[in-house]
Amino acid sequence: MRFKLILSSVKPDITDHIVDSAKGAGATGATIIPARGTGIKEAKTFFGLSLEAQTDIILLLIEEHLVAKILNAIKEAGKFHKPGTGIAFVVPIEHVVGLESQMEKFEKEVRESYF
Repeated sequence: MRFKLILSSVKPDITDHIVDSAKGAGATGATIIPARGTGIKEAKTFFGLSLEAQTDIILLLIEEHLVAKILNAIKEAGKFHKPGTGIAFVVPIEHVVGLESQMEKFEKEVRESYF
């Protein structure tokens, strides 16, 4: 099995919508990490303290054959064509442990997608 990691940075108010869309496209789960960040524009300040935008980082470990479908679902759900709505990108995964209970399901899905 080959896996990829989809990472997406979105505003917290659309996190659930993004995750639901990813699951609808075949993702089996997600890890959500609260974060702070800034974009192209300089962070706002209040009495000299920087106010950074709250964001969520969504991590999805995906079997390789589902990546394009799930990434597209995330893009559409998050309206990423609009500025400042979010980003998503994919990184390769070299090794995975802890998925033994799901490997049979993944292998079945791969066989079904090729036949």
